[in-house]
Amino acid sequence: MNIVIVGHVDHGKSTLVGRLLADTGALPEGKLDKVRRECARTGKPFEYAFLLDALEDEQDQGITIDTARCFFKTAARDYIIIDAPGHIEFLKNMISGAARAEAAILMIDAKEGVRENSRRHGYILGMLGIKQVVVCVNKMDLVGYSQQVFDGIEKEYRAFLSGIGAVSPRQFVPIAALSGENLTSRSANMPWYQGESMLALLDTFPKAPDKVAQPLRMPVQAIYKFTSHGDERRIVAGRIETGTAKVGDEVVFSPSNKSASIRSIEGFNATARDAIGAGWSTGFTLSQEIYITRGEVMSLREHAPLVGTRFRANLIWLGRKPLVQGRDYKLKLHTAAQPVRIHKLLKVLDASELAGELVKQEVGRHDVADLILETRQPVAFDLTSDIEGTGRFVIVDGYEIAGGGIITGAVPDDQDDLRSEARLRDFSWIHG
Repeated sequence: MNIVIVGHVDHGKSTLVGRLLADTGALPEGKLDKVRRECARTGKPFEYAFLLDALEDEQDQGITIDTARCFFKTAARDYIIIDAPGHIEFLKNMISGAARAEAAILMIDAKEGVRENSRRHGYILGMLGIKQVVVCVNKMDLVGYSQQVFDGIEKEYRAFLSGIGAVSPRQFVPIAALSGENLTSRSANMPWYQGESMLALLDTFPKAPDKVAQPLRMPVQAIYKFTSHGDERRIVAGRIETGTAKVGDEVVFSPSNKSASIRSIEGFNATARDAIGAGWSTGFTLSQEIYITRGEVMSLREHAPLVGTRFRANLIWLGRKPLVQGRDYKLKLHTAAQPVRIHKLLKVLDASELAGELVKQEVGRHDVADLILETRQPVAFDLTSDIEGTGRFVIVDGYEIAGGGIITGAVPDDQDDLRSEARLRDFSWIHG
């Protein structure tokens, strides 16, 4: 299971991961002693966070810049754990790390309380569709293991998340990461806490649904035409995000609505196969030549994606310049790239507090927004709550990725009825 660790800077994320690695026996032999010796050589006090920090300037500055990945296991399962940076300057790195996660641990310093990025990261987890979240109130030793402090933080943070419609945490756990309290076993210093240890809670999180069992989605990456030595294959290539494709399946490509049957499954120096599933990059030849391009999505006709020029989305903006109405940007959605602009701004939340709705005509740096986007040409997409791979997008401003978000709803446009009629007509013509 992929777990991401998020929270405000210096609230103990890397310390938590380092302690977990040590307590679960996941460290390479001699690693702990090596870090202790290095700390002694440089005159630094030993910190479990140094077991995580892979970049030299991270250790020099005492912050996490990249998203570090590491592995450990329990009796229940194997884990990949991602330590994401807390500094606001590295918010893009945090989102990159969190986007790969199935569950999250959000850290709050018991002494400092709920801070700016505690709020922002809580919102982002919800925006990315991560519903399995445990909040660890860390450094409880610095507040005398006070239940009053812990209860106050839980009440404040739950109220904040509820107020903005963000994720509802599974549980709050009081911990002291440095000393390992309430991480792998219950702490004697906090008898008032009657819940499970953090690791026991992680083991109760269900795995994400099997992508193979979801409807077929393969965004088209390229079309390859062979013309030499009598090889006239035309191969449609891409990575299968969800579902399974089989030889003989009748597939449709959206948004063009063109269809054909799969003749063969192709792979470089691979044995022939009759079926292939989610996670594989592959190619297909079709029963008839149809003109399709990069950015289309292959699916089974009875479970096709949504198609349109408008959709509702939750977005976080990271660009140097504000996202403004009336200006074209570039949308990158799976393999599709389209000019896009704001059709309607519904709500913008303050960048620092995320408290209260603001009536604004633009989305500033680190602001989050609920809005309707409009593309110049129809695109194929899914709601993120249904299929993540075809429901997440980024927006490019010039040559820079300036924002990203998830699709929360389809919005009818002027051509919606015509597209629906065309799909029904084509389906009736094919099936008689």
